[in-house]
Amino acid sequence: MTTAYINRISTAVPEHDVHQAFVDFADNTFTERRKQLLFRRMADRAQISHRWAGIGSPDSFYGDDPNSVTTETRMIEFERNAPGLATRAVDGLNLGDQAAEVTHLIVISCTGFFSPGIDFEIIEKCGVPMSVERTTIGFMGCFAGINGLKTAHHIVRSEPNAKVLVVSLELCSLHLQRSDSLETMLSFLVFGDGCAAVLVSAEEEGIAIDSFKALMVPESAELITWRIGDIGFDMVLSGKVPGVLSRTLDEPNVKSILSGAEKDSINLWAVHPGGRSILDAVEEAVGLEPEALSPSRHVLDNYGNMSSATVLFVLAEMMERAKNGGPTGSGCAMAFGPGLTAETMLFHI
Repeated sequence: MTTAYINRISTAVPEHDVHQAFVDFADNTFTERRKQLLFRRMADRAQISHRWAGIGSPDSFYGDDPNSVTTETRMIEFERNAPGLATRAVDGLNLGDQAAEVTHLIVISCTGFFSPGIDFEIIEKCGVPMSVERTTIGFMGCFAGINGLKTAHHIVRSEPNAKVLVVSLELCSLHLQRSDSLETMLSFLVFGDGCAAVLVSAEEEGIAIDSFKALMVPESAELITWRIGDIGFDMVLSGKVPGVLSRTLDEPNVKSILSGAEKDSINLWAVHPGGRSILDAVEEAVGLEPEALSPSRHVLDNYGNMSSATVLFVLAEMMERAKNGGPTGSGCAMAFGPGLTAETMLFHI
């Protein structure tokens, strides 16, 4: 059976570091002193130093009232910014003449849509042939990066000569709203913008993909939701998520995710950094040493949560560390999103 490999990963983010600008914006949003103090405390503990966006600062795009900016205006901004960020990420793969050998193109996003879309821009500007087979994975949320790799994996296994380009692009910052809800503003605290481009083929280079497993938590659909509203996309990210994840990642479920292997046989953990509390919950539930989630915490600190692209940033960090003498071996990737669903992937470097 053909094995699919993640040959290369390239990442790109917009030019503006907006984390502190958002913290200041949110700090001035709350009318209750208690909420303001709680938000400041949670922001200090978030373990995020940088988040990147194309809009500069809340005031530069939204003006005095973010809630007056329509979904249409936000989607126009997505169409204006997304193609350039996508082509930067693809260019970072340094494909050169190999771009003409790409047979399949998978584009992932849950933060914006337009048509003709990002896939057409990549074909036009990155040397990908017009005959490429195109697939769009939309609106699945933070675990969609794993779904993109799963789709590429199936393509390569069925067509061993395939070269699959996966592009995950999210502009989460476009959906900022003003709210007096502490839970809502804490959700906005973790999200940033970013794009990852991945080349998957049967060439034995990079990360070997072994298997996938999806785990859906019963009666948890309301904990993470993502709906299109009149003033952007409306997110619910319940504070109960870390606790539910911790209880779900018990020994039987972890053993199922690992296809029966012992936890100690895995020395690489690429966990989606949905936030500090998510990483803490996984670390405690699975019984990992703090250093095990170092790549995930590095991505959280420097980029925040970029929805579907984030787990690909973590895998890119792992690949870079391995090239420089860092850990290799067997790995498990996990990403979490609406459902509540965990999408997981076993791999080895």
